[in-house]
Amino acid sequence: MKSLVVILGPTGVGKTELCLRLAESLHLPIINADSRQIFKEIPIGTAAPTAEQLQRVKHYFVGTHHIGEYYSASMYEQDVLNLYQQLVKDATNNGESSDDNSPIALLTGGSMMYIDAVCNGIDDIPTIDDQTRIWMKRRLEEEGLPALVEELHQLDPEHWNYVDKNNPRRVVHALEICHMTGKTYTSFRKNEKKERPFRIIKIGLNRPREELYNRINQRVLSMIANGLEEEARNVFSFRNENALNTVGYKEMFEYFNGNITLDEAICKIQSNTRRYCRKQLTWFKRDTTIKWFSPNDETAILEYIRKDQSYQ
Repeated sequence: MKSLVVILGPTGVGKTELCLRLAESLHLPIINADSRQIFKEIPIGTAAPTAEQLQRVKHYFVGTHHIGEYYSASMYEQDVLNLYQQLVKDATNNGESSDDNSPIALLTGGSMMYIDAVCNGIDDIPTIDDQTRIWMKRRLEEEGLPALVEELHQLDPEHWNYVDKNNPRRVVHALEICHMTGKTYTSFRKNEKKERPFRIIKIGLNRPREELYNRINQRVLSMIANGLEEEARNVFSFRNENALNTVGYKEMFEYFNGNITLDEAICKIQSNTRRYCRKQLTWFKRDTTIKWFSPNDETAILEYIRKDQSYQ
């Protein structure tokens, strides 16, 4: 059974460059697990791989979708499983055995839901039809989030108890399921781990908190220098799309609307990115199967990947 190497960690920790070097050393393609880097219009604010980096190593799911397209963790799960089958087929055609446990690809990113979808599977929740999605999007714009949160309380009080009530995507999606199926969102959530046709090697990257925060602050400044404001202006007309309900763009949109200054927007991006970093670490720390390293421990990480495997 082939292996999938999963490199995860908080935003700003240094996943991109390390994964490029690991992929080059191991002769593996990279599967992107960042839910925003799949959108082609926003490479600066999502710190997507550059053209030069994409040339160094074959990447999948980078800049493959338009920000107006609907894409979900369940769709990503199926796309990665389909890709895995193709990669195994290609390796077999090149004379490799499909029975050994050598790595077939390196999956990396910081999107918790996307990583869990591939490693554990997610519940088989129905795909929302276009009519329901458009209707709920209009209702969010016209009625506001608090009204929809209260509606969710009435229709699915169990899910209302723990859903992030400040996250419009989570609230709206649950209501979409309720209205489209006539059942509660809770009724579809079974949280059963699914079997996978590959072994999973999970590697977490982390740094001391102060160092990580300094890297985040500097990266935001680099994004500004590289043209984040212009990129955000180019997608301003799509500001209500879920793809742009993202740190970096929300704050820039506040600036464009005259609610805050540019300097305030930059400070808010830095602060909200640090907050998101803490959220990621809290999520990842629950997973006891992750082996943690510093991004500087490249040799140790390579040894860990190769340990107890036939891969050389």
